[in-house]
Amino acid sequence: PLSLLAKHARVEVMALMAYAEDVAGGLMNSNYIRLRANMMVEEAIRYIRTQTLSNVETIYYTYVIDTAQKLVGVVSLRELFGARDGQKISELMTTGDDLIAIPDNMDQEEIGRVFSRFEQVVLPVVDEEFRMKGIITIDDIIKAVEEETTEDMQKIAAVESLDAPYLEVGFFEMTRKRLGWLVILFIGQMLTATAMTHFEAAIAHTVALVTFIPLIISSGGNSGAQASTLVIRALALGEVKNSDSLRVFLRELGSGLFMGFILGIFGFMRIYFWPHANEVYGVNFASISLIVGCSIICIVMWGTLVGSMLPFLLKKLRFDPATASTPFVATICDVTGIIIYFSIAHALL
Repeated sequence: PLSLLAKHARVEVMALMAYAEDVAGGLMNSNYIRLRANMMVEEAIRYIRTQTLSNVETIYYTYVIDTAQKLVGVVSLRELFGARDGQKISELMTTGDDLIAIPDNMDQEEIGRVFSRFEQVVLPVVDEEFRMKGIITIDDIIKAVEEETTEDMQKIAAVESLDAPYLEVGFFEMTRKRLGWLVILFIGQMLTATAMTHFEAAIAHTVALVTFIPLIISSGGNSGAQASTLVIRALALGEVKNSDSLRVFLRELGSGLFMGFILGIFGFMRIYFWPHANEVYGVNFASISLIVGCSIICIVMWGTLVGSMLPFLLKKLRFDPATASTPFVATICDVTGIIIYFSIAHALL
């Protein structure tokens, strides 16, 4: 209970509890060294020496605040010990545009990108009025980013976040977190059988078409899984934003068309030049080879577009882009791939 804590510790904990655990305010530590701009260097060093005896998070950087608790500058320990006698803190501190601070409501993923971009080991946390609230060290954010990455990887594999080490999750809890998505994907795969019933005439006309269904739909699922994984990671790293969706669409359209064309040629040659193809696949083997080749081109291109655009759509709807998991994209590509395949077969036959 909070009542058992010392007064200063209770105030600190209550301040942290006002924030969500995955934002800067929930990750920060309020124990840091504060200095005043009018302090002399010798006075500041003596003050730091006494502060090291208390539970401060780090002494490598000290933070200069004014009477309103607003952050006005940062001084490193190296700068302090390298200063001349008689200098003031105001002459040493980093200010203005060079002063890097994190808003207290910033998400932990964005904080990780800030640390990476500026290559810092500790950064101050401020509120909307630039009042100093605490500090975040690289240790804190590494742990938070590791948890975020683990959660994203689990979602990409169509598993609910475990929120605990694998062996510590109970049997029924583990089953519940995995079974839900499996049921959804299973129902989605049932649509594949439904789609095939609409093309019974084409299947009956050329039974050999069924032979290449796994080849066709797996090509779309694989290309979609590649695209979704790349885009999800790019979104997580901040390499692309929602405003880049058109650029990504055009890029993936070209990539999907090119990769589909290469795979389509292999598919065409696999049937057309197969020994005794007319005996194995029937007199329509030339048409079947063309159907398979064209279908692969269309399905690979379609799978690439689905996999790349779905994360953008989910992010725009304020869902986690990682929900566009590899199995989910593959299921969509399977159902639509069947429709594309047999529609081309119906047209060419």
